[in-house]
Amino acid sequence: MLGKTYDTQVCSAARALEVIGERWSLLIVRDVLFAGATRFADFQRLGIATNILAKRLDSLVDAGVLERRSSKEQPDRSGYAVTRKGRDLAPVIIALTQWGDRWAAPDGPPILYRHTGCGGAVTEQTTCDTCGEVTDLAQLHVVHGPGFPEALSASRKHRPDVADLR
Repeated sequence: MLGKTYDTQVCSAARALEVIGERWSLLIVRDVLFAGATRFADFQRLGIATNILAKRLDSLVDAGVLERRSSKEQPDRSGYAVTRKGRDLAPVIIALTQWGDRWAAPDGPPILYRHTGCGGAVTEQTTCDTCGEVTDLAQLHVVHGPGFPEALSASRKHRPDVADLR
């Protein structure tokens, strides 16, 4: 598990994993986004212990991924709704599903994401915002972004490497 401070981490992926990297958290978000889960009982079908489920739901609410909403019919019982921050995880879940379909689904994809409008397959792809799709990972490289610490940037006059991400 990654630490809670990032004095030595210069990586948004590492920071994101602190919010959603625990397996139950991502499965909870998946169920809210794609299975209509809103209640504590809906998430129990995941097979997660109730104490762990309560902690994960609290952490997702604290992180702003989910929000609690009171029921009009039963005001003493709250449900959960996804926030914009949580909706932005949909492409991550779709991409992870695609990877799982390729490498962990020997009998084929167990579920498919479809576009409601036309029924077409929904997929995630790595693309270049200038010229289009990137078809080979050898075409990718990393450069320092605006959030890269100036002190580290000044000491590195070369292309960033894996050490920069730690």
